[in-house]
Amino acid sequence: MRRLQGDEPAKVVEAALDAHAEPQQIAETEVAAYRRDRLLAALTLIAGAGLTLALPFALRAGAEFFMPVTAALVIAIALVPVLEWLERRGLPSTLSAFICVLVFLGIANIAVASIVLPATDWVRLLPERIGRIRETLAPVMHVYTQLQRFFDDVVKQFSTAHHAARTVAVETPNSLVDIIATSAPLAAVQMFFAVLVIFFFLSGWTRMRRRTITARASFDGAMTTARAIQQMVDATSTYLGTITLVNIVLGLVVAFVLWLLGMPTPLMWGGIVTVLNYIPYLGPIASALLLSLGGLMTFNHPWYAFLPAICFIGLHLVESNVITPSIVGRRLTINPLLILVALSFWAWVWGTTGALLAVPLLIIVKTVLDAAGRPDIAGFLFEEGTLTGPPPEEHGA
Repeated sequence: MRRLQGDEPAKVVEAALDAHAEPQQIAETEVAAYRRDRLLAALTLIAGAGLTLALPFALRAGAEFFMPVTAALVIAIALVPVLEWLERRGLPSTLSAFICVLVFLGIANIAVASIVLPATDWVRLLPERIGRIRETLAPVMHVYTQLQRFFDDVVKQFSTAHHAARTVAVETPNSLVDIIATSAPLAAVQMFFAVLVIFFFLSGWTRMRRRTITARASFDGAMTTARAIQQMVDATSTYLGTITLVNIVLGLVVAFVLWLLGMPTPLMWGGIVTVLNYIPYLGPIASALLLSLGGLMTFNHPWYAFLPAICFIGLHLVESNVITPSIVGRRLTINPLLILVALSFWAWVWGTTGALLAVPLLIIVKTVLDAAGRPDIAGFLFEEGTLTGPPPEEHGA
Protein backbone atom coordinates (compact mmCIF):
# COMPACT_ATOMS: atom_id res chain seq x y z
CA MET A 1 0.00 0.00 0.00
CA ARG A 2 1.34 3.39 -1.01
CA ARG A 3 1.79 6.09 1.59
CA LEU A 4 0.23 9.49 1.08
CA GLN A 5 2.84 12.17 0.61
CA GLY A 6 2.78 15.93 0.92
CA ASP A 7 -0.66 17.51 0.80
CA GLU A 8 -2.34 14.39 -0.53
CA PRO A 9 -4.02 13.61 2.83
CA ALA A 10 -5.68 17.02 2.87
CA LYS A 11 -6.93 16.55 -0.70
CA VAL A 12 -8.37 13.15 0.13
CA VAL A 13 -10.21 14.53 3.16
CA GLU A 14 -11.52 17.49 1.15
CA ALA A 15 -12.77 15.19 -1.61
CA ALA A 16 -14.52 13.03 0.93
CA LEU A 17 -16.19 16.08 2.49
CA ASP A 18 -17.29 17.32 -0.95
CA ALA A 19 -18.72 13.93 -1.80
CA HIS A 20 -20.66 13.98 1.48
CA ALA A 21 -21.80 17.60 1.09
CA GLU A 22 -23.14 17.25 -2.45
CA PRO A 23 -26.19 15.05 -1.55
CA GLN A 24 -26.89 17.31 1.43
CA GLN A 25 -26.92 20.39 -0.80
CA ILE A 26 -29.19 18.67 -3.29
CA ALA A 27 -31.58 17.70 -0.48
CA GLU A 28 -31.60 21.27 0.86
CA THR A 29 -32.26 22.62 -2.62
CA GLU A 30 -35.18 20.23 -3.09
CA VAL A 31 -36.63 21.18 0.31
CA ALA A 32 -36.32 24.89 -0.54
CA ALA A 33 -37.99 24.37 -3.92
CA TYR A 34 -40.77 22.35 -2.29
CA ARG A 35 -41.37 25.05 0.33
CA ARG A 36 -41.39 27.72 -2.37
CA ASP A 37 -43.95 25.79 -4.44
CA ARG A 38 -46.11 25.24 -1.39
CA LEU A 39 -45.93 28.92 -0.48
CA LEU A 40 -46.89 30.01 -3.99
CA ALA A 41 -49.71 27.47 -4.06
CA ALA A 42 -50.97 28.64 -0.65
CA LEU A 43 -50.91 32.27 -1.76
CA THR A 44 -52.76 31.32 -4.93
CA LEU A 45 -55.35 29.41 -2.91
CA ILE A 46 -55.87 32.34 -0.53
CA ALA A 47 -56.18 34.81 -3.40
CA GLY A 48 -58.62 32.51 -5.22
CA ALA A 49 -60.73 32.07 -2.08
CA GLY A 50 -60.84 35.83 -1.56
CA LEU A 51 -61.83 36.42 -5.18
CA THR A 52 -64.51 33.73 -4.96
CA LEU A 53 -66.01 35.34 -1.84
CA ALA A 54 -65.88 38.88 -3.23
CA LEU A 55 -67.06 38.14 -6.78
CA PRO A 56 -70.76 37.45 -6.00
CA PHE A 57 -71.14 40.72 -4.11
CA ALA A 58 -69.39 42.62 -6.90
CA LEU A 59 -71.66 41.04 -9.51
CA ARG A 60 -74.73 41.83 -7.44
CA ALA A 61 -73.70 45.41 -6.74
CA GLY A 62 -72.85 46.04 -10.39
CA ALA A 63 -75.85 44.19 -11.82
CA GLU A 64 -76.74 47.16 -14.06
CA PHE A 65 -73.50 46.56 -15.96
CA PHE A 66 -72.59 42.90 -15.51
CA MET A 67 -76.05 41.41 -16.09
CA PRO A 68 -76.70 42.78 -19.63
CA VAL A 69 -73.08 42.14 -20.63
CA THR A 70 -73.19 38.54 -19.45
CA ALA A 71 -76.59 37.89 -21.04
CA ALA A 72 -75.39 39.44 -24.30
CA LEU A 73 -72.22 37.31 -24.35
CA VAL A 74 -74.21 34.12 -23.74
CA ILE A 75 -76.65 35.00 -26.53
CA ALA A 76 -73.77 35.94 -28.85
CA ILE A 77 -71.97 32.64 -28.21
CA ALA A 78 -75.21 30.79 -28.99
CA LEU A 79 -75.50 32.74 -32.29
CA VAL A 80 -71.92 31.96 -33.40
CA PRO A 81 -72.93 28.87 -35.46
CA VAL A 82 -75.46 31.00 -37.37
CA LEU A 83 -72.76 33.63 -37.94
CA GLU A 84 -70.28 31.05 -39.23
CA TRP A 85 -72.95 29.56 -41.50
CA LEU A 86 -73.59 32.99 -43.06
CA GLU A 87 -69.87 33.67 -43.42
CA ARG A 88 -69.38 30.36 -45.25
CA ARG A 89 -71.98 31.60 -47.73
CA GLY A 90 -69.69 34.52 -48.59
CA LEU A 91 -71.30 37.26 -46.47
CA PRO A 92 -68.99 39.71 -44.65
CA SER A 93 -68.67 39.40 -40.89
CA THR A 94 -70.39 42.73 -40.23
CA LEU A 95 -73.38 41.90 -42.42
CA SER A 96 -73.63 38.41 -40.94
CA ALA A 97 -73.59 39.83 -37.42
CA PHE A 98 -76.27 42.36 -38.36
CA ILE A 99 -78.51 39.60 -39.74
CA CYS A 100 -78.03 37.54 -36.56
CA VAL A 101 -79.01 40.51 -34.41
CA LEU A 102 -82.09 41.18 -36.54
CA VAL A 103 -83.19 37.55 -36.28
CA PHE A 104 -82.71 37.56 -32.52
CA LEU A 105 -84.59 40.84 -32.08
CA GLY A 106 -87.43 39.60 -34.26
CA ILE A 107 -87.85 36.41 -32.25
CA ALA A 108 -87.57 38.32 -28.96
CA ASN A 109 -90.17 40.90 -30.03
CA ILE A 110 -92.62 38.20 -31.13
CA ALA A 111 -92.18 36.41 -27.79
CA VAL A 112 -92.63 39.61 -25.78
CA ALA A 113 -95.69 40.68 -27.76
CA SER A 114 -97.35 37.28 -27.39
CA ILE A 115 -96.74 37.19 -23.63
CA VAL A 116 -96.65 40.72 -22.21
CA LEU A 117 -99.65 42.25 -23.97
CA PRO A 118 -102.16 39.52 -23.00
CA ALA A 119 -100.59 39.29 -19.53
CA THR A 120 -101.49 42.93 -18.84
CA ASP A 121 -105.17 42.06 -19.31
CA TRP A 122 -104.88 39.16 -16.87
CA VAL A 123 -103.18 41.40 -14.30
CA ARG A 124 -105.93 43.96 -14.74
CA LEU A 125 -108.64 41.32 -14.25
CA LEU A 126 -107.01 39.78 -11.18
CA PRO A 127 -108.58 42.15 -8.58
CA GLU A 128 -112.00 41.59 -10.16
CA ARG A 129 -111.65 37.80 -10.10
CA ILE A 130 -110.59 37.47 -6.46
CA GLY A 131 -114.19 36.76 -5.46
CA ARG A 132 -114.54 34.05 -8.08
CA ILE A 133 -111.25 32.46 -6.97
CA ARG A 134 -112.46 32.43 -3.37
CA GLU A 135 -115.76 30.84 -4.35
CA THR A 136 -114.04 28.24 -6.53
CA LEU A 137 -111.61 27.29 -3.79
CA ALA A 138 -114.28 27.15 -1.08
CA PRO A 139 -114.99 23.39 -1.40
CA VAL A 140 -111.27 22.61 -1.44
CA MET A 141 -110.45 24.86 1.50
CA HIS A 142 -113.28 23.37 3.54
CA VAL A 143 -111.36 20.09 3.69
CA TYR A 144 -108.46 21.79 5.50
CA THR A 145 -110.55 23.83 7.94
CA GLN A 146 -110.31 21.39 10.83
CA LEU A 147 -106.57 20.91 10.25
CA GLN A 148 -106.05 24.65 10.29
CA ARG A 149 -107.96 24.99 13.54
CA PHE A 150 -105.83 22.25 15.07
CA PHE A 151 -102.62 24.04 14.15
CA ASP A 152 -104.03 27.33 15.48
CA ASP A 153 -104.75 25.70 18.83
CA VAL A 154 -101.23 24.24 18.99
CA VAL A 155 -99.67 27.62 18.22
CA LYS A 156 -101.77 29.32 20.91
CA GLN A 157 -100.73 26.76 23.52
CA PHE A 158 -97.01 26.98 22.77
CA SER A 159 -96.83 30.73 22.32
CA THR A 160 -95.39 32.39 25.41
CA ALA A 161 -94.89 35.92 24.24
CA HIS A 162 -97.07 38.29 22.32
CA HIS A 163 -95.41 40.82 20.09
CA ALA A 164 -97.24 43.81 18.85
CA ALA A 165 -97.64 43.68 15.14
CA ARG A 166 -96.32 46.63 13.23
CA THR A 167 -98.03 47.77 10.10
CA VAL A 168 -95.70 49.02 7.41
CA ALA A 169 -97.24 51.04 4.65
CA VAL A 170 -95.51 50.48 1.34
CA GLU A 171 -96.26 52.94 -1.36
CA THR A 172 -96.73 51.01 -4.58
CA PRO A 173 -97.38 52.25 -8.09
CA ASN A 174 -101.05 52.84 -8.80
CA SER A 175 -101.07 51.29 -12.26
CA LEU A 176 -99.02 49.36 -14.76
CA VAL A 177 -98.22 52.64 -16.49
CA ASP A 178 -96.41 53.84 -13.35
CA ILE A 179 -94.38 50.63 -13.19
CA ILE A 180 -93.37 50.95 -16.85
CA ALA A 181 -92.57 54.64 -16.43
CA THR A 182 -90.22 53.96 -13.52
CA SER A 183 -88.44 50.91 -14.92
CA ALA A 184 -88.61 51.35 -18.71
CA PRO A 185 -85.76 53.89 -19.16
CA LEU A 186 -83.16 51.74 -17.40
CA ALA A 187 -84.41 48.58 -19.11
CA ALA A 188 -84.28 50.28 -22.51
CA VAL A 189 -80.70 51.43 -21.94
CA GLN A 190 -79.65 47.95 -20.80
CA MET A 191 -81.32 46.29 -23.79
CA PHE A 192 -79.70 48.72 -26.24
CA PHE A 193 -76.31 48.15 -24.59
CA ALA A 194 -76.79 44.36 -24.76
CA VAL A 195 -77.71 44.52 -28.46
CA LEU A 196 -74.55 46.52 -29.18
CA VAL A 197 -72.44 43.97 -27.27
CA ILE A 198 -73.99 41.12 -29.30
CA PHE A 199 -73.37 42.90 -32.60
CA PHE A 200 -69.75 43.88 -31.95
CA PHE A 201 -68.94 40.48 -30.45
CA LEU A 202 -70.28 38.68 -33.52
CA SER A 203 -68.77 41.09 -36.02
CA GLY A 204 -65.31 40.64 -34.52
CA TRP A 205 -65.63 36.96 -33.59
CA THR A 206 -63.67 35.53 -36.53
CA ARG A 207 -60.78 37.98 -36.17
CA MET A 208 -60.70 37.59 -32.39
CA ARG A 209 -60.58 33.79 -32.60
CA ARG A 210 -57.84 33.85 -35.25
CA ARG A 211 -55.78 36.34 -33.24
CA THR A 212 -56.20 34.29 -30.05
CA ILE A 213 -55.01 31.11 -31.76
CA THR A 214 -52.10 32.62 -33.71
CA ALA A 215 -50.84 34.44 -30.61
CA ARG A 216 -49.86 31.13 -28.97
CA ALA A 217 -46.13 30.47 -28.80
CA SER A 218 -46.39 26.77 -29.73
CA PHE A 219 -48.45 24.65 -32.09
CA ASP A 220 -49.80 22.55 -29.20
CA GLY A 221 -50.91 25.68 -27.38
CA ALA A 222 -52.66 26.98 -30.51
CA MET A 223 -54.45 23.66 -31.04
CA THR A 224 -55.52 23.49 -27.38
CA THR A 225 -56.87 27.06 -27.54
CA ALA A 226 -58.75 26.37 -30.78
CA ARG A 227 -60.19 23.17 -29.33
CA ALA A 228 -61.33 24.92 -26.14
CA ILE A 229 -63.01 27.73 -28.08
CA GLN A 230 -64.78 25.31 -30.40
CA GLN A 231 -65.94 23.10 -27.54
CA MET A 232 -67.33 26.10 -25.64
CA VAL A 233 -69.24 27.34 -28.69
CA ASP A 234 -70.52 23.88 -29.60
CA ALA A 235 -71.66 23.02 -26.07
CA THR A 236 -73.38 26.35 -25.45
CA SER A 237 -75.07 26.63 -28.84
CA THR A 238 -76.12 22.97 -28.82
CA TYR A 239 -77.68 23.27 -25.38
CA LEU A 240 -79.48 26.55 -26.03
CA GLY A 241 -80.59 25.51 -29.51
CA THR A 242 -81.90 22.13 -28.36
CA ILE A 243 -83.59 23.46 -25.23
CA THR A 244 -85.14 26.32 -27.21
CA LEU A 245 -86.60 23.91 -29.76
CA VAL A 246 -87.92 21.60 -27.02
CA ASN A 247 -89.41 24.52 -25.06
CA ILE A 248 -91.12 25.97 -28.12
CA VAL A 249 -92.69 22.62 -28.98
CA LEU A 250 -93.76 22.16 -25.36
CA GLY A 251 -95.27 25.65 -25.31
CA LEU A 252 -97.19 25.00 -28.53
CA VAL A 253 -98.54 21.69 -27.23
CA VAL A 254 -99.58 23.32 -23.94
CA ALA A 255 -101.27 26.15 -25.87
CA PHE A 256 -103.18 23.60 -27.99
CA VAL A 257 -104.32 21.68 -24.90
CA LEU A 258 -105.43 24.89 -23.19
CA TRP A 259 -107.31 25.89 -26.34
CA LEU A 260 -109.16 22.57 -26.19
CA LEU A 261 -109.99 23.24 -22.53
CA GLY A 262 -111.38 26.68 -23.34
CA MET A 263 -108.63 28.68 -21.60
CA PRO A 264 -108.42 32.30 -22.85
CA THR A 265 -105.19 33.47 -24.58
CA PRO A 266 -103.61 30.00 -24.89
CA LEU A 267 -100.63 31.37 -26.82
CA MET A 268 -99.72 33.58 -23.88
CA TRP A 269 -99.72 30.60 -21.53
CA GLY A 270 -97.68 28.60 -24.02
CA GLY A 271 -95.16 31.45 -24.18
CA ILE A 272 -94.94 31.61 -20.39
CA VAL A 273 -94.29 27.87 -20.27
CA THR A 274 -91.62 28.22 -22.96
CA VAL A 275 -89.74 30.95 -21.11
CA LEU A 276 -90.01 29.48 -17.61
CA ASN A 277 -88.93 26.04 -18.82
CA TYR A 278 -85.42 27.45 -19.32
CA ILE A 279 -85.14 27.53 -15.52
CA PRO A 280 -84.51 23.99 -14.26
CA TYR A 281 -86.76 22.66 -11.48
CA LEU A 282 -88.16 26.04 -10.40
CA GLY A 283 -89.50 27.09 -13.81
CA PRO A 284 -92.00 24.24 -14.21
CA ILE A 285 -93.20 24.80 -10.63
CA ALA A 286 -93.83 28.48 -11.38
CA SER A 287 -95.64 27.54 -14.62
CA ALA A 288 -97.90 25.11 -12.76
CA LEU A 289 -98.73 27.73 -10.11
CA LEU A 290 -99.51 30.38 -12.74
CA LEU A 291 -101.69 27.96 -14.69
CA SER A 292 -103.52 27.10 -11.48
CA LEU A 293 -104.15 30.78 -10.85
CA GLY A 294 -105.32 31.29 -14.44
CA GLY A 295 -107.65 28.30 -14.20
CA LEU A 296 -109.15 29.60 -10.96
CA MET A 297 -109.71 32.99 -12.63
CA THR A 298 -111.45 31.35 -15.60
CA PHE A 299 -113.42 28.30 -14.46
CA ASN A 300 -115.95 27.93 -11.63
CA HIS A 301 -115.56 24.23 -10.86
CA PRO A 302 -112.51 23.68 -8.59
CA TRP A 303 -111.31 20.43 -10.17
CA TYR A 304 -111.73 21.74 -13.71
CA ALA A 305 -109.87 24.89 -12.72
CA PHE A 306 -106.79 22.84 -11.85
CA LEU A 307 -106.99 20.80 -15.06
CA PRO A 308 -104.69 23.18 -17.08
CA ALA A 309 -101.95 22.83 -14.46
CA ILE A 310 -102.43 19.05 -14.29
CA CYS A 311 -102.16 18.74 -18.08
CA PHE A 312 -98.98 20.82 -18.08
CA ILE A 313 -97.43 18.71 -15.32
CA GLY A 314 -98.11 15.56 -17.33
CA LEU A 315 -96.62 17.06 -20.50
CA HIS A 316 -93.60 18.33 -18.58
CA LEU A 317 -92.94 14.90 -17.06
CA VAL A 318 -92.91 13.37 -20.54
CA GLU A 319 -90.68 16.14 -21.89
CA SER A 320 -88.14 16.11 -19.05
CA ASN A 321 -87.89 12.33 -18.66
CA VAL A 322 -88.25 11.06 -22.23
CA ILE A 323 -87.90 13.72 -24.94
CA THR A 324 -85.11 15.96 -23.65
CA PRO A 325 -82.79 13.12 -22.51
CA SER A 326 -83.20 11.36 -25.87
CA ILE A 327 -82.41 14.54 -27.83
CA VAL A 328 -79.67 16.06 -25.70
CA GLY A 329 -78.07 12.73 -24.79
CA ARG A 330 -75.20 12.19 -22.43
CA ARG A 331 -72.87 14.68 -24.08
CA LEU A 332 -74.46 17.59 -22.23
CA THR A 333 -75.33 15.74 -19.04
CA ILE A 334 -74.56 17.88 -15.97
CA ASN A 335 -74.58 16.91 -12.34
CA PRO A 336 -77.97 17.95 -10.86
CA LEU A 337 -76.21 19.20 -7.74
CA LEU A 338 -74.13 21.60 -9.85
CA ILE A 339 -77.31 22.80 -11.57
CA LEU A 340 -79.01 23.49 -8.23
CA VAL A 341 -75.97 25.34 -6.87
CA ALA A 342 -75.61 27.41 -10.05
CA LEU A 343 -79.35 28.11 -10.11
CA SER A 344 -79.45 29.30 -6.50
CA PHE A 345 -76.26 31.33 -6.92
CA TRP A 346 -77.23 33.21 -10.07
CA ALA A 347 -80.83 33.65 -8.92
CA TRP A 348 -79.50 35.28 -5.72
CA VAL A 349 -77.15 37.49 -7.72
CA TRP A 350 -79.43 38.60 -10.60
CA GLY A 351 -82.91 37.28 -9.83
CA THR A 352 -84.96 35.79 -12.66
CA THR A 353 -82.42 36.79 -15.32
CA GLY A 354 -79.69 35.05 -13.37
CA ALA A 355 -81.81 31.90 -13.10
CA LEU A 356 -82.27 31.92 -16.89
CA LEU A 357 -78.50 32.28 -17.40
CA ALA A 358 -77.47 29.73 -14.76
CA VAL A 359 -77.22 26.61 -16.93
CA PRO A 360 -75.56 28.28 -19.98
CA LEU A 361 -72.96 29.90 -17.71
CA LEU A 362 -72.38 26.56 -15.98
CA ILE A 363 -71.80 24.91 -19.37
CA ILE A 364 -69.33 27.62 -20.42
CA VAL A 365 -67.35 27.42 -17.19
CA LYS A 366 -67.35 23.61 -17.22
CA THR A 367 -66.16 23.48 -20.84
CA VAL A 368 -63.34 25.95 -20.22
CA LEU A 369 -62.18 24.12 -17.10
CA ASP A 370 -62.29 20.76 -18.89
CA ALA A 371 -60.07 22.14 -21.64
CA ALA A 372 -57.70 24.22 -19.50
CA GLY A 373 -57.44 21.90 -16.49
CA ARG A 374 -59.22 22.05 -13.17
CA PRO A 375 -57.51 23.24 -9.96
CA ASP A 376 -56.46 20.31 -7.78
CA ILE A 377 -57.58 21.80 -4.46
CA ALA A 378 -58.05 18.41 -2.80
CA GLY A 379 -54.56 17.33 -3.84
CA PHE A 380 -53.10 20.54 -2.47
CA LEU A 381 -54.82 20.18 0.87
CA PHE A 382 -54.50 16.44 1.49
CA GLU A 383 -51.73 15.11 -0.77
CA GLU A 384 -49.08 17.84 -0.40
CA GLY A 385 -49.38 18.67 -4.07
CA THR A 386 -49.85 21.90 -5.96
CA LEU A 387 -53.05 23.53 -7.11
CA THR A 388 -52.64 22.27 -10.67
CA GLY A 389 -53.49 18.64 -11.24
CA PRO A 390 -52.12 16.42 -14.00
CA PRO A 391 -53.66 16.62 -17.47
CA PRO A 392 -56.66 14.34 -18.11
CA GLU A 393 -54.64 11.91 -20.24
CA GLU A 394 -52.20 11.26 -17.37
CA HIS A 395 -54.79 10.09 -14.85
CA GLY A 396 -54.88 6.62 -16.26
CA ALA A 397 -51.11 6.23 -16.53
